[in-house]
Amino acid sequence: MGADHIVPALIERVERCEPREVVERLEPFVLEERRARLKSVLDARLESVAVLFDSPHDPHNGAAVLRSCEAFGVQTLHVLERPQRPFLVARAVARGAEKWVDIVRHASVADAVARARAAGFELIGTHPEGELDPEALAGVPRLMLVLGSEREGIAEELSAACSRRVRVPMRGFVESLNVSVTAAILLSAATRGRAGDLPTAEKARLYARGLFFSVNRARELLDEAR
Repeated sequence: MGADHIVPALIERVERCEPREVVERLEPFVLEERRARLKSVLDARLESVAVLFDSPHDPHNGAAVLRSCEAFGVQTLHVLERPQRPFLVARAVARGAEKWVDIVRHASVADAVARARAAGFELIGTHPEGELDPEALAGVPRLMLVLGSEREGIAEELSAACSRRVRVPMRGFVESLNVSVTAAILLSAATRGRAGDLPTAEKARLYARGLFFSVNRARELLDEAR
């Protein structure tokens, strides 16, 4: 099993179990300080802000965007994959963020847009001439920030699905920033002042995941309980 598949396989393993079962089995092996830390982070986690990354090329950029999602409490990163271009994460850059952020992969623009709209998100694309300043994002009730690939930007079909565009104001000669830097700036603005809003069931699922990654023999302990 390649390194890129290890963490998803571990997540799949723990999430085959009911969260209550995982908590009952693993919580006694976790210090109270660690339990409190997990719960505190999850209480601040956001379901109302998500990211849709259009066909990233560079695993380092993909990892950096993933890491920004984790840093700013964004629970879900949607990725639009193209044929022969799977989403890969440079784990040295992600620094463990891949354990905590849910990655949802889409094979088509239509699927990604339909999922976003069904969940009540407004799609807002990034563009150097966008009409919105970053600070405006904090006032969007349910925001899906759309990021373009490093080479092609946002695909035309996906751009057409965005209701508005946001820019990062700049004073220099360059017209744009690296996509991962743009993501960090905009997520900082979009999440500022938002209260955590994960549903209770989601917090339970992620708390169980946190316990799993906090216990050295978690797999063996769960297998023994079955």
